[in-house]
Amino acid sequence: MTTQEGGCMCGNVRYSVEGEPVMKALCHCADCRKITGSTYSTNGIYKEDGFKVLSGKTKTYAKAADGGNTITSHFCPDCGSTMWREGKTFEGLKIVGTLDDPKALEGLKPSVELYAPTRPQWVSAVSDAQQVDGMPS
Repeated sequence: MTTQEGGCMCGNVRYSVEGEPVMKALCHCADCRKITGSTYSTNGIYKEDGFKVLSGKTKTYAKAADGGNTITSHFCPDCGSTMWREGKTFEGLKIVGTLDDPKALEGLKPSVELYAPTRPQWVSAVSDAQQVDGMPS
């Protein structure tokens, strides 16, 4: 079984995920843009039982998402890197995007783009990815 490690910029918070992601997604919602400081978030969504914190403690920020469900973001208290997100929409799962190995991103080609209608026109759709108007229910 594949195990990947990830962490924050300063190295204080470290985690591992085991297995393959159950979903690979880009999200174009306003919250993901703000939390990443980019035009979208790239996410591997893994089963919670394969997720393990290796070191450090995170701070959290919880907010109701567009669909009304709360999503909690975990971030490093020192460097501010968003480490993972969790919430009722993705119950039993962890949403991660900070894997260490740049080659791991090759295995995270999105199969779905969430909030696709809000994608900036100058950003191309991912070929073969399902285009979804919002968040899955």
